[in-house]
Amino acid sequence: MFKNLKEGLIKSNPVFSLFLGLCSVLAVSTTLDNAIGMSVGVMFVLLLSNIIVSLIKDITPNEIRIPVYIVIIASLTKSVDLLMAAYTPDLHSSLGTFIQLIAVNCIILGRAESFASKNSVKDSIIDAISMSLGFMLALVLISLTREILGTGGFVLSNPFTGVQIFSLGLSEGLAEMLSIGLFKAPAGAFITFALFSALFAYLKEDRKGVKQ
Repeated sequence: MFKNLKEGLIKSNPVFSLFLGLCSVLAVSTTLDNAIGMSVGVMFVLLLSNIIVSLIKDITPNEIRIPVYIVIIASLTKSVDLLMAAYTPDLHSSLGTFIQLIAVNCIILGRAESFASKNSVKDSIIDAISMSLGFMLALVLISLTREILGTGGFVLSNPFTGVQIFSLGLSEGLAEMLSIGLFKAPAGAFITFALFSALFAYLKEDRKGVKQ
C-alpha cells in the first residue's frame, strides 16, 4: 500500500510526471483555499468512480464501457458541484466552472479505464487515494508558491464559513514591495509548474548506476 502511495506522490504524480489535469491545476492555483477545495472535489469523484467502476466491471459490456464511465463521473461531479454550492458557497463561487470540469479531468477517466476496470475494489481504492494525494500535493505546491511569491504570504480559510483560520505573511507595505506580480498572473502558473516538474523529474530519476 505504501509503495502505491509513494508511486502516486512522486514517480507517477498525475500532474508533475503524467501531466494530467493541467487545465484545472493551472487555472485554480491562485490561492491555497482553491487548491484544497479542488483537490477534495477530485478525490471524492476519483475515489467513488474507481469503486463503482471496479464493482460493475464484470457486467459492463466492453462496447459501451467508456460512455458508462463518463455517466458515472459526470453524475459524481454534479453531486460535488451541488454539495459545494450548498455548504461552501464562497469556495464554490471562487472555483466557478472548474468544479464542473472535474468531469473531464483526464486523471479520473484514465484511472477508471486503465486501473479500476481491471482490478479489485480494494486495489482501486488504494489507486484512487494515491492519485488523489499526488494531485493534491501538486496543486498545493503550485498554489502555495504562487500565493507567497505573488502576495507576500498566504491565507487558509474555513471553507464552510469563509472565516480565516490561519494566515502568514509580511506586513502590508513590505509585502507590496517584495511581492512578484507575475506569479499572480497565468504566466506565473506555467513557470511554477515547470520548475516543480523539473524537480520531480530529478527526484524520480534512477541514479543507481551513476558514479559519485
